[in-house]
Amino acid sequence: MSRTLADLKPGERGRILRIGGGGPVVQRLMSMGLLEDAEVEVIRRAPAGDPIEIRVMDYALSLRREEARAVEVG
Repeated sequence: MSRTLADLKPGERGRILRIGGGGPVVQRLMSMGLLEDAEVEVIRRAPAGDPIEIRVMDYALSLRREEARAVEVG
């Protein structure tokens, strides 16, 4: 069963396997450093679960839960 970045809990890490979907969202995520084989860590979530703060390539990003669901991790 595949997991997405949205499934990880704060403190958990994963390696990006692929980014699903298409169009400008994928390009935007890739331009922010979310590339295949990059290691990501969930730092924290907002109280309602959206957005999700992650660390990738030594910097922090905030993603909407919908965007995080497009990132498959292993």
